[in-house]
Amino acid sequence: MTVWAIVVAAGGGTRFGGAKQFEELGTGRVVDHAVAVAQRSCDAVVVVVPPDRPWDGAPVAASARGGATRSESVRAGLAEVPDSVEIVVVHDAARPLATVALFDAVITAVRNGADGAVPGVEIADTLKQLDGDQIVATISREGMVAVQTPQAFRAAELRAAHRGGLEATDDAALVEAAGGRVVVVSGEVGNAKITAPEDLDLAEALLAARMAR
Repeated sequence: MTVWAIVVAAGGGTRFGGAKQFEELGTGRVVDHAVAVAQRSCDAVVVVVPPDRPWDGAPVAASARGGATRSESVRAGLAEVPDSVEIVVVHDAARPLATVALFDAVITAVRNGADGAVPGVEIADTLKQLDGDQIVATISREGMVAVQTPQAFRAAELRAAHRGGLEATDDAALVEAAGGRVVVVSGEVGNAKITAPEDLDLAEALLAARMAR
């Protein structure tokens, strides 16, 4: 089954204070690491970049200009994926340390019959529901996971889920809402998302440790 990846790198990085995906990390930029692992794992890659910033990294199959929201940016990437492609993997550029093994796990789950597959990690902390700054409920961790990217989908299911122009924080939510069967595979603790400047420092340390092995 033909597999293409969409690397979403169009965000403005409001919480970071700038476009974190273009920050330096080791021997490249954050986005370069995300694109490199996608290229090693998939047949081709589409990179979605900010509207005012052309793609200037490694050669890819296509680049697209992102939209005002994450879902709009994914749809821009999907428009560059040929109709003949059977599996689409969506990966956030802000997760530069995902491994080929993690890509393989979600892709294999879709090849084995799921409509979608996402990596999930157990939640170690106690969860509290708030109303302002007041705690109103303690939520059980049982059956809960924190979800990461890369997320793999049958291309037809992903396209159908996006057809209505709906918005969600990840693509699995749209496929679930459309009735698709999305499964969870084991995520990676080291597949941290860069949100704040200190997350970049952590990614530097994790990358250095990985390179030293």
